Parts: sequence; C-alpha cells; structure tokens
Amino acid sequence: MNQALQDKVVLITGGARRVGSAIVHALHGAGARIAIHYRSSVEEAAKLAAALESVRPGSSLLLQADLLDVAQLPGLVQRTLTHFGRLDVLINNASSFYPTPVGEITLAQWDDLMGTNLKAPLFLAQAAAPALRSSQGLVLNIADIHGLRPLKAHPVYSAAKAGLISLTHSLARELAPDVRVNAIAPGPVLFPEQGVSEERQSDIIARTLLGRRGSPEDIAQAALFFAAHAPYVTGQVLAVDGGRSVKA
Repeated sequence: MNQALQDKVVLITGGARRVGSAIVHALHGAGARIAIHYRSSVEEAAKLAAALESVRPGSSLLLQADLLDVAQLPGLVQRTLTHFGRLDVLINNASSFYPTPVGEITLAQWDDLMGTNLKAPLFLAQAAAPALRSSQGLVLNIADIHGLRPLKAHPVYSAAKAGLISLTHSLARELAPDVRVNAIAPGPVLFPEQGVSEERQSDIIARTLLGRRGSPEDIAQAALFFAAHAPYVTGQVLAVDGGRSVKA
C-alpha cells in the first residue's frame, strides 16, 4: 500500500458521495486519516466511514454541518483537531450546482451558490489556517472549468467558481510560505443528478480533446498528487477536463 500520507489528517467537505467519496478512498489508501463532512447524506457517510474503519480502525471521523451556517465552520476544524490531534489538508469539495437563467435569479439562489462554492471555502480555510501553518499543510479547492469558461444559464454558479479560483490565488499569497493552496478544475466527470439528456451529455463529451468523459477517480488522483507529491506547487489550478478548457 502507498503510504505517502501516513499519519496525515485530511478534512474534506461533501466527502460522503460522488467525487468526494473517491477522494476520500484515494487519500485513505495512501495512509491518511480522514474527517468526512456531510450535510444530509447520513447513510452514505456512515457506509463510507465503516469501509474505512474495516481497513484501518480509528482512521475516520464523521462531521455533520450546514456549510451555509458560517458559525459552524470553526467547529469542524476544532472537532478534527480534538479527535486526531492535527490537520494537514483541507479539501473544499462541497458544492451546489443548478441553473440560474438571467431574469429568474433569486436572492436565495445567490446565497446558496455563493455560500457553498465560495463563502464556506473562505471561512473554513480561515478557521483551519493556524493548524495548517503548524503542519506546513495544504488547502485544496475543487473548482470547475466553468469558473474559467462560464456555463450558459449558470451565471451565479460560474461566478462562484471563478471566485473560488481567485480565492485560491489569493490564499496562496496570504498563507505562504507555510501553507500551499491549489485547486482542481474538473470537466465532464459526473453529470448532475437532476438529469442531463443523453444528447446533451454526448455534446459535452465531444467538446473534450480526448473524446470521453472522466471519472471521479481522475479527480481523486489529482487530489493525491497535490496532497502527497507536490511540495513545491502552490497557487495553481489544474484542469482535469480531457482538454475541454483548451478546445475552441
């Protein structure tokens, strides 16, 4: 087993399912202990933690919180520190995603999309900064290529992810030299659960250079790279998108 992250502690938001779960498995497989935040995915979180514990007892912690309630965020860090004694990696993965066509945008949608995709990562990074400075750690933000190339009918989401990319650059400066800050910008890896037509999926995939969709494991391997194999990399955004971001 690869033990590149042996005894390191990772806190990941939205870690119970989809891409978050793949990241958890990859980093845990490299020896990390994982604090898994979730909001409402109780069953998925419990199942994931049980799987981790069956491999290495005492290697997981479940944390429930609503990230829109900023007052809860320092508690996620403190509970992780109390349980594991340290924090080495913060992964801001949790995200809301849905269309907001101009003319139909509501304040509630703005608050939700900006809150989960931008405000929570900022305030969670702020809360985690002292512990990450002590461990010479990493903040890893899961952005989106649509933070670089806006997605039609999704102006609020695209703006939030663009803000997260800018926040990545800003925090890299603010927290240097003690803490590295990077981001991953996924392309077509998982489609929204509310459904995307087969025709639309095929069109999106055709816009990649590789001509195929990616997988959650592709994002997880990028996360493992930043966490375990990139000690001289900070302030960077890695597009894991099959070349979509460079195709005209």
